[in-house]
Amino acid sequence: MAYSSGDSDPPRDIKRMTLLSTAQHFARSSRQDPRGHFVPILVAGALAAGAVALVAYLLWPTWGTDAAKGPERLPVSVGGTLFNVPAAAIRRKIQRHSGPQERVDLSFIFPSLAPPEAPKHVSADTVEEQPQPIDRIFLSISAHRDSLAPDMRVRTIYPRYLEQASTQVDDGLTMRVFKDGSPYASEDMFSATNPSLIARCTRDAATPGMCLAERRIEGADLTFRFPRSWLSQWRDVATAMERLTGQMYGRK
Repeated sequence: MAYSSGDSDPPRDIKRMTLLSTAQHFARSSRQDPRGHFVPILVAGALAAGAVALVAYLLWPTWGTDAAKGPERLPVSVGGTLFNVPAAAIRRKIQRHSGPQERVDLSFIFPSLAPPEAPKHVSADTVEEQPQPIDRIFLSISAHRDSLAPDMRVRTIYPRYLEQASTQVDDGLTMRVFKDGSPYASEDMFSATNPSLIARCTRDAATPGMCLAERRIEGADLTFRFPRSWLSQWRDVATAMERLTGQMYGRK
């Protein structure tokens, strides 16, 4: 068969007709099922929302809003001697800082030796009539300024004012009475060797008797104070003073 030059190219006409037929088919399909495009959009939106939620969860801050607290322990130099003292145990707010100090006053719960909790506010309506029992051991660290050492005072000063007689008050604990008219009148001295304990105690009167035990470490004197009634467990008290000294002072 022959074709004239005016006739169209049959292959090109067939391609055009095929494309037109395909477009009409998609158009009819879209009109017949309009949800065909809506479902993929929903799936894509859900995936995007999930991704945003995951990123927000991972980046959300987890820290609290608690008030800032200082360090638990403070390096304090007293008399040129370094001590690492618990900040919560310092009794005076003005002393609650690191660096050189002339004196530091502390208190600890006995027998746990933990720093005491912050004092509660007491008013005239809430104060109790009966005094609370003393459950704290007090410690003062001060520069000695070349004063007489506590052990020297025990060997050279106290014997002048002590009665010769001694009394065994407990297994290993001995008591000697200070003479009337001496600078230490109305006081008694208790001593033990295992564990080591030397304490000067006032006698019970209008107020409960208190005991004082001293020791020197380099340029500082440590003065412990505790109730005289604790002498019934004097070994625990002596061990507690050793523990506190070791916790706050050490070569390392």
